[in-house]
Amino acid sequence: MPRIPEGHRFEVVPDCIREILSPSTASKDREIKRPLQARHGLAHVWLVDPAKRTLKVHALGNGAWRLVLQASGNEQTQAPPFVEFTLELESLWL
Repeated sequence: MPRIPEGHRFEVVPDCIREILSPSTASKDREIKRPLQARHGLAHVWLVDPAKRTLKVHALGNGAWRLVLQASGNEQTQAPPFVEFTLELESLWL
């Protein structure tokens, strides 16, 4: 498991992190980072896969991740925790 470097400056856990998946980082983002993010209480993780043109949003509840949104292509959606605005997925693939 990766360790947070000594002297790190992160003191506040963000509400959401967006991970842009690539063939070289996808397994690290899913298998190494997500358990670490859950342990620190991160509320939402977006997994953006430009190659597959998909967005998957996971929310943390009772210490476990659950898929709360899956969208693809040129859909328009409201993605937690930012449900106040409409996200046009097409803008992610440009």
